[in-house]
Amino acid sequence: MTNTVPARTGDLPRTQAQRRILIVLGAAQVLSGAGLAAGVTVGALLAQDMLGSTSLAGLPSALGTAGSASAALAVGRISQARGRRPGLAAGYLAGAVGSAGVIAAAVVGNAVLLFLSLFVYGAGTATNLQARYAGADLAAPAHRARAVSTVLVATTLGGVVGPNLAAPTGDLAHTLGIPDLAGPFLLAGAAYAMAALILAIWLRPDPLLLAGTLEAERTAAACAQPRDATRRPRPAVNRSRLLAGALVMVLTQLVMVAIMTMTPVHMHDHGHGTAASGFVIAIHTGAMYLPSPLTGWLVDRYGRPTIAATSGLTLLAAGIVAANTPGDSVEPLVVALALLGLGWNFGLVTGTAVITDAVPLATRAKTQGLVDVAIAIAGATGGMASGLIVAAAGYPLLAIGGGILALAIVPAAVATARSR
Repeated sequence: MTNTVPARTGDLPRTQAQRRILIVLGAAQVLSGAGLAAGVTVGALLAQDMLGSTSLAGLPSALGTAGSASAALAVGRISQARGRRPGLAAGYLAGAVGSAGVIAAAVVGNAVLLFLSLFVYGAGTATNLQARYAGADLAAPAHRARAVSTVLVATTLGGVVGPNLAAPTGDLAHTLGIPDLAGPFLLAGAAYAMAALILAIWLRPDPLLLAGTLEAERTAAACAQPRDATRRPRPAVNRSRLLAGALVMVLTQLVMVAIMTMTPVHMHDHGHGTAASGFVIAIHTGAMYLPSPLTGWLVDRYGRPTIAATSGLTLLAAGIVAANTPGDSVEPLVVALALLGLGWNFGLVTGTAVITDAVPLATRAKTQGLVDVAIAIAGATGGMASGLIVAAAGYPLLAIGGGILALAIVPAAVATARSR
C-alpha cells in the first residue's frame, strides 16, 4: 500500500488537499469511533463474567491499551517510512482481527484467547488516535489545534452510537449463538474493517508525503539563495516542549482510562443494566470528542498552557463528582463522565498541538508514534490498577485519587509556557 504525491504541488493546491484529507479521515473516524466505544462498554463486563472476579475486570482495558502501545509504535514507523495511508489502514485492519478474536474467545470460553485478542483489538484505539496527527500534517501552525479537533470530532458520531448499540448487538449475538456480551465486538470488527478500506482507497494524496514534498521544495528554494542558505537554521526538536506535551497527554489518559474502565462495573454492582452503563459511556465518549472544534479554537486563541491547565482542573471536578455519587443514582455519573471526557479532550488536543509544534517533519510521525506508546502505557497502567483499587478500596477512592493526580497537569502546562 504505497502512496504518491503530485509531481508538481500546483497540481493539487494545499488547501484543497487538506480539505479532502479531512473529509476522508472524518469518514473513517466515524466508523472507528463506533468500534472503539463498543468494546469499551462491555470489555470489563466480559472479563468479569468469564473470570468471575472484579479484581481483574480492569485487565481488558490494560491489555487493550498495551496492544495500543505496540500498534502506536508500528503505525508511527510505517507512516514515517511509507505515509499515513498504509500506516492507518494497517492499524484499523488489526483492530478488526482482534474483534473477531474476542468473539471467538467468548464462543469457546477461552480466557487466554480473549486476552490475546483484546491485545490485538487495542490497535484500533491506537490508530484512532494516530489519525489526529494526519489531520495536522498540512495545517499551518496557527491552525493546527483546529485541524486536530476536526478529526477528533468525527469520532463523536460513532462513539455515541456504539455504546447505545450494546443491547441490540447483544440480541443479535444471542440470535447467532454468541454470548450477549460479545455482541458489541461484532459492530467493532465491521466498523474497523470498513475504516481501513476507506483509508486504503481514498486517503490520497497522503498528507505526510505531501507535506514532505512541500518542505523539500521550500528547502530547495532557500538553498538556491546563497545569502539565506547559511542563515537558515535546520529544524530541531524542542525537547522541553516535547516532554511537556507528552506529560499532559500521559496524565490525561491515565486518569481518564482508570475512572472510565471501572464505571460500568461500579454501575453493574449497584444493579444498573447494560443499557444504563452504555448510556453513561455514550455521554462520556461524546464529551471526549464533540467539544473538539471549540477546544481547537480555544487552544489556538488562548494558547496551549491555558487549556492544558484547564484539563487538569476539569478532571479533578470529574473525580469529585464521581466519588460523591450514590450507588443507586445515574444522573451524577453522567455529569462526572461528561467532565471526564471533556478534561481528556482538553488535554489531548493541547498535547497534540504541542507535540506537532515541537518536532520537525523529518521525524514527526515516528516521534508521534513513540509519544502515543507512552500514552497507551499510561492507559494500560490506569486500566489495570483501576480494578485492583476498586477491589481493595472502592470506586469513590479511585475517582477522587484520579482527580487529584490530574492536578499534576498544571505544572506541565507551566513548563510548556516557559519552553517557548
